[in-house]
Amino acid sequence: MNTLQFIDLLNMIYGKKPVDINKIQEYGLLAVKIGQVHALRLDFLPVETCRELSKLYQFNNEIPAENVLNKIDLNIYDKIDKKPIATASVGQVYKAKYKNKDVAIKIIKGDFKKKFTEDVISVRKFAKLILFFYPKLHKVFNPLGVLRHIEEYTLDELDLRKEIKGQQVLRDIYDKWKNKYDLSVLKFPKIYKNLSSANIMVSEFIPGETFEDLLTQKKLSYEKLLDLFYVHGLYVFRIGTFHGDIHPGNIMMHNDKMYFIDTGAISHASTRLSQGLLNFFESLGKWDYEKCAYFLNQMAEIRISGNRYEKFKIKFIDLYQDFTNSTVSQISLTKKMMQTIKLGVLNGMVFEDSMFPVIKSLMYLDGMVLRCNPEAVLLKDMQKFYKELKI
Repeated sequence: MNTLQFIDLLNMIYGKKPVDINKIQEYGLLAVKIGQVHALRLDFLPVETCRELSKLYQFNNEIPAENVLNKIDLNIYDKIDKKPIATASVGQVYKAKYKNKDVAIKIIKGDFKKKFTEDVISVRKFAKLILFFYPKLHKVFNPLGVLRHIEEYTLDELDLRKEIKGQQVLRDIYDKWKNKYDLSVLKFPKIYKNLSSANIMVSEFIPGETFEDLLTQKKLSYEKLLDLFYVHGLYVFRIGTFHGDIHPGNIMMHNDKMYFIDTGAISHASTRLSQGLLNFFESLGKWDYEKCAYFLNQMAEIRISGNRYEKFKIKFIDLYQDFTNSTVSQISLTKKMMQTIKLGVLNGMVFEDSMFPVIKSLMYLDGMVLRCNPEAVLLKDMQKFYKELKI
């Protein structure tokens, strides 16, 4: 992605130019990842822009089978379907037979790393230039921080050994806590490590549907979504180590069980942040906005006090004046949370970098609820989880 393409991308995101997801994909992997991140920014982008950008999570260019399957030893398998069952920004997945068992073969569909790294370097220089002329942008939406986050998790995605390692991290947590918490709804597909490498991952084929498919077909129950909130909430709030890309395409359902897939991006949060957010949401579900303001400040790395805090608290309560008993369709929790973080930062709070992956997870979950049960009062329904997830 050259400078002109990056400027064109910014015009699609921030300007009046319509979002063209095909053109964004032509601009390269970094452009796709920047578009995906901005799809979550309902706090300062129009809903229609976010809706169009969110298609980058679902629709990706398919590479012809002959240009992908030539990367693997076909003689190992009894049979391989030529039509991919899934296509993502970096990989394609094919169904195959291995020793009479159905398996899924995920293949990195191109040599992305060199071009992606070059694009990151180029965009980083441009972002530094923007910050030089608009230093306030650093406080509200730090482009260098977001770019660093994109770089880290995308490079992890490009090495499928990281996905195998990530699944093992989540499995180990599951095994450690399954007797204390009810994790019976969660499963992980078996991975054939002997057949896998940096560019290829072979795993058990799960004959189910993704949450994205179920939401599109209006077949996902709200109760099952609350199960996801509980399980993912354990990883985020109780453990502080979690699936860093929990969008609906990365959760599968089969036989009433949830499977976490695409586990290359593992995120971490400090106990201060994860438990602070838990206390924040518990108070928010009780509409206790003074406590919410207190807990937001407590989870910051750099806190505010005195008159500055009192002024912040007044603004915070004003921000949430229309929030009590609101449904997800009436007021977006995603938008409210981003406005909340922005308010805290503008008043002097400083949060750790892991705040963004945590908020990103909550954005995905909020978006799923909006599609599944728009009349839900989500924070009230989550109250039953909070005590269980506290340390």
